[in-house]
Amino acid sequence: MNLLDRIGVDPAIRFGKPCIRGTRISVGDVLGYLAGGMLEAQILADFPQLTGDDIRACLAYAAERERRTFTTPAA
Repeated sequence: MNLLDRIGVDPAIRFGKPCIRGTRISVGDVLGYLAGGMLEAQILADFPQLTGDDIRACLAYAAERERRTFTTPAA
């Protein structure tokens, strides 16, 4: 399974924010926890419905969005 297949967007769930499929946990929430210093083990303990692959899927989703972001070279 492709990690990105674990992420879904449904307008009826969390106002269409990308979420881990089968949950209401958004990619942004997971990224925020990681950025705040939480370890994967801590996130998994707080959200037992998640797996390590779900967390990696959030990182893969963010990396893919970053690659697709249009940037203008500095002048």
